[in-house]
Amino acid sequence: MGDKRISDNIEQALNDQMNNEAAQAQAYLALGVWAEANNYTGIADFFYKHSEEERQHMFKFLEYINTRGGTAKIGAIAAPADNPTNLKECIEDVWQHELENSKKIYALVDQAMAERDWATFNFLQWFVKEQIEEEALIDGLRDKFALASEDKANNANFYSLDRDMQGASQEGELPRQAEL
Repeated sequence: MGDKRISDNIEQALNDQMNNEAAQAQAYLALGVWAEANNYTGIADFFYKHSEEERQHMFKFLEYINTRGGTAKIGAIAAPADNPTNLKECIEDVWQHELENSKKIYALVDQAMAERDWATFNFLQWFVKEQIEEEALIDGLRDKFALASEDKANNANFYSLDRDMQGASQEGELPRQAEL
């Protein structure tokens, strides 16, 4: 192990975020269990995969802290929130989780900039981009849920059309030549 190249404050903040990522992984895992128990198998699969992604984020922080000469410290993780009462609440909870996580990442970026820790600032840019993607993904899920569930005529059909168009060919079919 080499010399420590991050401040104690940055080390602590990164450890806090590493443990936050672990808590996020647990929250998604719990929501996946809830979704599966309520027969939302596709949503459960989405949440299970997202749980693993959050766990990978945790490892990125762990590796970075240790690589910079700090010490990653695994902390206790609070139990996830109680199960949602319905799917809309579930999706809105996820939305709030991602917005809060973005704020935490942005605070870390601000701290790295204030300390002129350019290596950490650079490391965190990946997470800034990731949070932009996460927010877009979950906001899209919110839109799909609204389209599939809100009481408007034909919404279910629009949802099905949108799903069908996602994998549709960009090529038109030519009519067959009639045989004479």
